[in-house]
Amino acid sequence: MKIVIRNTFDKAFTILTALSVIFISLVLLGILGPMIWRGSGAVIFKGTVEFRKMQMDLFERGNQDVLQNEIVETDTVRKTIFETINRFKKGIDTEALCDRVRDIHREFGQELRLKGITGQEYSRLRSITRDIRDKLEVTFESQDKKEITKNIEYVLQFKKDERFKATCAEELFQIALGFQKDIAKIDLNKRKQYEEDLIQIEQTLFGSGEIPGLLGPHPDKPLPALAMNRFGATRWDQSLKLLDKLLWIEEWVEKEPGKPLEKVRTSRKEKFAGTDLEPLFSSVQDNLEKILKPRLTIYWQFFIDDNFNSHYFGGVGPEILGTLLITFLGMLFAVPLGLISAAYLVECASDHFIFRMIRMCINTLAGVPSIVFGLFGLSFFVLFLFPLFGMPSKGCILAASMTLAILTLPVMIRASEEAIRTVPQTYKEASLALGASGFRTFVTVTLPAALPGILTGIILSLSRIAGETAPILFAGAVAMGPIPKSLFDPTRTLSYGSYDMAVGDRISMMVPHNQYGMVVTLVILVLCLNALAIGLRSRVFKRLKGH
Repeated sequence: MKIVIRNTFDKAFTILTALSVIFISLVLLGILGPMIWRGSGAVIFKGTVEFRKMQMDLFERGNQDVLQNEIVETDTVRKTIFETINRFKKGIDTEALCDRVRDIHREFGQELRLKGITGQEYSRLRSITRDIRDKLEVTFESQDKKEITKNIEYVLQFKKDERFKATCAEELFQIALGFQKDIAKIDLNKRKQYEEDLIQIEQTLFGSGEIPGLLGPHPDKPLPALAMNRFGATRWDQSLKLLDKLLWIEEWVEKEPGKPLEKVRTSRKEKFAGTDLEPLFSSVQDNLEKILKPRLTIYWQFFIDDNFNSHYFGGVGPEILGTLLITFLGMLFAVPLGLISAAYLVECASDHFIFRMIRMCINTLAGVPSIVFGLFGLSFFVLFLFPLFGMPSKGCILAASMTLAILTLPVMIRASEEAIRTVPQTYKEASLALGASGFRTFVTVTLPAALPGILTGIILSLSRIAGETAPILFAGAVAMGPIPKSLFDPTRTLSYGSYDMAVGDRISMMVPHNQYGMVVTLVILVLCLNALAIGLRSRVFKRLKGH
């Protein structure tokens, strides 16, 4: 009966253990799965011709001849878009039209003087162009089609005047005829609304300020200073979002009093129905692939490239380098100190009250919030110790590494101490009986036997150092900056970079794939470092067994 009960309990325990492993695996998959899926988008995605332009311009990467052919092909399709917008603007951009007729009036006066026309003839011609200018300015601002027709007829009566032929004044008549044609399809009462909507359309297509557009900057305008504004949508998923923004107007409206606002989507095409701009929306939607030429891209250089404009473009190369520097330097401080401290507490310290207090303090330090260590590193290393030795009082790699070493020191001490205690006492007694000293016994017998346990402490410390943000927040990490040239320079890290992109960075919100990519890179880096340490521990363990 007892055997049956024992077997039942054994099977139940085995099943529960298996279920626990499955549950933990599912939890990890639920947490890391979406993160890895979205983070992989920083490396594997559909890159557009704008991405290839950016790579060539910023990193000098790609085939110049192939890219040039693609640019010629896409510009042919884009030309229709530019012409459609420019044609529509002529009928509503009254300010630009007024400025132009004023310029023509001034240029005509200079042209008359160059021809030697003076006196009454000069005054008479200038008076006519002045009247034409005034009539056109009134026409451009008017919403009365009868008044517009009357003013344009007045202007056009001078079109056949021989005195204006072959002069810049001929453009005045062309502007008048063009305006008459353009407003034929425009509801003049909606002209202001058209102007506002057109601004949004141009911002979506060409970008504005810190908001990149679908096609990049307008070819007739100067190249923007910021790299992120020099190119259009570099990724196909970005282009689809901008296309949706171009085709639809989203507004929050109150449909019923006292009820929450509801989002309403209105088609821009319907809003511009009957105007010259109406074909634009179908043209962009139907020819988007011809405009941007998307193709599958594996951007492995994400792990080595520097970034531009708050990680809008580029990769995480400097962040990986900074993380490795701080991690290995921190371990360089933590491992010897932790090992020596643990050896002293096990081999030399007695069960005295003072040593019990030391052990209690070590255990307490292991539970102190990491931000406290960061403030300690700022106040002790940066503000006190470094100036004391004539070094600059600023956060740097050295300060951050020593701060992280102190942070992980309690874990290292406790793990090493337990590993040393697990070494059988008979090993030590045999070594001492053969005449070895206590120090030699520890180095040649105890330490090798305890090495697998010590490596476990190193693995735990390594993971914590690589992933910590708060301790280096004040001690040596920066969000943006040059690659460090010495240990006394601050550095970028993956953990602090992820934190910086997650809090209040408006630009990073436009490229969430880069934010997730940085987090996934940090996870992969920690896993690789752990795998390296675990492999080393396994090898040491096999050697101790004589394999």
